[in-house]
Amino acid sequence: MWLLRLLAVVLIVAVGAGLLIYTLTGNRSYLGFSWRLFRYGIVFALIVFALMIIERVAVIPA
Repeated sequence: MWLLRLLAVVLIVAVGAGLLIYTLTGNRSYLGFSWRLFRYGIVFALIVFALMIIERVAVIPA
């Protein structure tokens, strides 16, 4: 779980850095980079949450 939290913090820092560099330079490629990272982060988070829900709901016979 600590790895997921670390990845989330790194993702937030990377998106923020991309937005900051975009505001300083005006180069739209940094904005696209930040948007792509944000989208992939959301997709990854939804997959992780879905797996956590499936793990909770699924009854695995032992």
